[in-house]
Amino acid sequence: MKRIVLHDYFESAEGGGKLSLILAKAFAADLCYGFKAGNHPYFEGGLPSVAEHDLGCYSSIPAWRQLRLARAFQKRTHFMDVYDEAIYSGFYAPMAVFNHGGQRNLYYCHTPPRFIYDQRDFYLSVIPFWQRPILLGLISYMKPRYERAIALMDKIIANSENVRQRLSRYLGCKAIVVYPPCETEHFIWQGQEDFYLSTARLDSLKRVDLIVKAFIKMPGKKLVVTSGGPELGKLKRLACDASNVSFTGWVGEGELQRLVGNSIATIYVPKEEDFGMSPVESMSAGKPVIGVAEGGLLETVVDKETGFLLRPDPREEDIIGAIRKMDGSMALEMRGACEERAQQFDVKIFIEKMRNVMEKTG
Repeated sequence: MKRIVLHDYFESAEGGGKLSLILAKAFAADLCYGFKAGNHPYFEGGLPSVAEHDLGCYSSIPAWRQLRLARAFQKRTHFMDVYDEAIYSGFYAPMAVFNHGGQRNLYYCHTPPRFIYDQRDFYLSVIPFWQRPILLGLISYMKPRYERAIALMDKIIANSENVRQRLSRYLGCKAIVVYPPCETEHFIWQGQEDFYLSTARLDSLKRVDLIVKAFIKMPGKKLVVTSGGPELGKLKRLACDASNVSFTGWVGEGELQRLVGNSIATIYVPKEEDFGMSPVESMSAGKPVIGVAEGGLLETVVDKETGFLLRPDPREEDIIGAIRKMDGSMALEMRGACEERAQQFDVKIFIEKMRNVMEKTG
């Protein structure tokens, strides 16, 4: 059977892209994407795929780039008819289903597009005023096409119960849950140094500003923020006088694994996260997670066993209290439970569950 995996794009290290590459490698599938950043860490050493289809849709203007991606997957994927089975990942890749009629189509949904559904007003509020008409145009273009594309899928797989419920609520469709894969052999215990770690992308939905503000009030505790995003400059200015807070920007896979493996614990408090691979990678390395009782974290972190789940919409004081409880000794006590929990999300389990789904899809 000839297969292809389609993913929106590869710009930074993120879970959807990694999942797509794992699928392509596991099932000897070709790969299609909207664009790929140069020197992307996931492509080091090349891919075993038969072919890569790069649609070349990069733009520095986010809203315009999204519109280009949606159109490209619909208009530039007429090569799809040579494939017996297609697996789609992302918001825009599913538009290629219009060029794959009569064959099998599976959609692995990380979340329905939040800028169309539950977070529309938020996204309109954070982009520059002149980009808002572009985003509104994108929403008008995308919504009916996305919903038509989803209706053509033979099977929909959600990355969490949280996302399965979103699909039901906003699109009225049924999905099965297959949790995304964690490369547990790469995220391992390496020691315990004197810092806590934040790995979330730096945008307002991830609430990293709360974490930084909490550590500013705790000068005796060290925080390393190892990611990038649109709020990097703002957060650096916020912490400019805090010698205990440092920023690495985006780092390679090896350095990320080193930081996770040597931290005391990780802190991850996003707003209604779809799934959240970072907490699973943390637990794989034996590091407990200070998270939030929202979204996908309710399905991964076991409160008081593999970390702490703060109340929804946490405040700085909640994070401060959790950090003071989660000292080095408590983190060590949770190590075994963390490692055991992470094994439930191992790559081998993911591939086996996806194989079962594919075999049962008519």
